[in-house]
Amino acid sequence: MNRTKRTLALVPTLLAALVAVGCSSTAPRGSDAPRSAGQTIDDGVITARVKTALIEDDRTKARQIDVDTYQGNVQLNGFVDTEAARAAAGQVARSVEGVKSVRNNLQIRVADRTVGQTVDDATITARVKTALIGDPRTKAFRVNVTTNGGVVQLGGSASTQEGKAAAEELARAVPGVKDVRNDLRIEP
Repeated sequence: MNRTKRTLALVPTLLAALVAVGCSSTAPRGSDAPRSAGQTIDDGVITARVKTALIEDDRTKARQIDVDTYQGNVQLNGFVDTEAARAAAGQVARSVEGVKSVRNNLQIRVADRTVGQTVDDATITARVKTALIGDPRTKAFRVNVTTNGGVVQLGGSASTQEGKAAAEELARAVPGVKDVRNDLRIEP
């Protein structure tokens, strides 16, 4: 399937993601009030544009990259195969209209993973997500979790420094976790 057909095939998925993002609400920095629908939709549009740009760029594998946007500031999380792919993803995200800044948290993937290691990483990711959901200090729906070679990356946002620290503490307690990279940003 050529690149254009793949991009067009993803349009319904991106639209569904945009609607889901548009229906969610998080508080802006320094405020207890929920963000307006317009603010949330704007960030959702930027996220969709960045994902589409990543899909269209031959240097990046969009399925490896989580994109999170808050007030036009984009955060890239996940694991990529090479430093060139990491740099390209940051460059692609910066080129998207509406992006104010890019925080590139992408990590280089451990090479030559076996099927067993991939399954182990998926299990660790699921266990970390479960631990986050079960703890009232964390807002699990705002945390992206990816694992590679037993190294867990936490991306997205936490409401407080305590929530950020709690997320890391919970992740470190999961069996099989070798290390935790806590890239959560604080967004009250």
